[in-house]
Amino acid sequence: MLDIQLIRKNSDLVREKLAKKGCNVDFSEFIELDQKRRSLIQQTEELKALRNKVSAEIPMLKKEGKDISTRLADMKKVAEQIKDLDSELATINEKQAIFLQALPNLPDDDLLPGGKENNKVLSVYGEKPQFDFKPLHHVDIAEKLGLIDYNRGAKMAGSGFWVYTGDGAMLEWALLNYFVDQHLKDGYQMILPPHMLNYASGYTAGQFPKFVEDVYWLDHENEHNSFMLPTAETALVNMYRDEILDEKELPKRFFAYTPCYRREAGSYRAEERGMIRGHQFNKIEMFQYTTKTGSDAAFEELVKKACRLLEGLGLHYRLSKLAAGDCSASMARTYDIEIWIPSMNDYKEVSSVSNARDYQARRGNMRYRDSQTGKIEFVHTLNGSGLATSRVFPAILEQYQTKDGKVRVPESLQPYMHGKTILGQ
Repeated sequence: MLDIQLIRKNSDLVREKLAKKGCNVDFSEFIELDQKRRSLIQQTEELKALRNKVSAEIPMLKKEGKDISTRLADMKKVAEQIKDLDSELATINEKQAIFLQALPNLPDDDLLPGGKENNKVLSVYGEKPQFDFKPLHHVDIAEKLGLIDYNRGAKMAGSGFWVYTGDGAMLEWALLNYFVDQHLKDGYQMILPPHMLNYASGYTAGQFPKFVEDVYWLDHENEHNSFMLPTAETALVNMYRDEILDEKELPKRFFAYTPCYRREAGSYRAEERGMIRGHQFNKIEMFQYTTKTGSDAAFEELVKKACRLLEGLGLHYRLSKLAAGDCSASMARTYDIEIWIPSMNDYKEVSSVSNARDYQARRGNMRYRDSQTGKIEFVHTLNGSGLATSRVFPAILEQYQTKDGKVRVPESLQPYMHGKTILGQ
């Protein structure tokens, strides 16, 4: 949620920044309502002060035997006025809250406006693999080597689901263990959060109310109660909801393993068959809570960690800085780590490292006490996949495939593969 004080002081600046995200906002009605709200608050406080004063005088006048009927009648009118003003205030507060909830985060100043067309590639790691044979699609490799059973996954759960089998299950588990070990070495604390979350968790993350239909709800009498988490970020960002942390506790560095459950509405393109897009996939998520001054350093740290994981796997990828309009609604800046999928002749995002600044913290009322000033400030929250396996797995199959239809296991994963170095033998 945006800082209402910033809108009051410089609505033109806020409007210009939101426009970079393709969000065109007219603040005139909001500011008019806000001025009326403050006027109503002042009137209410004056009436309540008058009521308190007269209420204190009435017992004394009564004790002196004076007539208090006029004052009682006046106070009845004052009480009715206060009730009417409180009701009007509640209506305005609700309108303002709905308006603010719908606004996305402000993009950082250095981001280009617009969408994907203005994303900028910052660096490229390694070379695109070259083959002296006709390379196979990862779906064909997985089926040929018995790594994934797409048909039985669809039979059990529907389109967009699959079953890891044999060496495929081992490779998936090896990836997860490799990620976990790397995060532990870096001093991150491991978290295993609930997979079912409440509405407040989705609201704090910035997904609700706008994207309320994009998750799997566990409905009870058609009411939104609990939903299946779409990413561990949605859980981790709520760890300290409505809490005040001590500055010396920051930064807090977490990672969590969870399956992720996503509706992935819309038709799949032909090249996205298999596990490029699915309704359930595994992911290790990195997350940090920081102070305002520690926010930028934390972002760079998360980006380097995500890149290092792919480099440890020896996979060709690129790092891209997203334009303002391509960042998600809750984020002020995002870098995508995109892995090369030969069969698609394209790069696919395997990690989005993002800084929400204080946007999520304001929604979740997550704060810290500044050690120098003693003031209460909002924390900054950052997240990044570290990593999602559903695209790393296909990239390994395609980038490490051999002429005889087998797949070499990346050296960093071999310790987790029980001696297996080649898939398919």
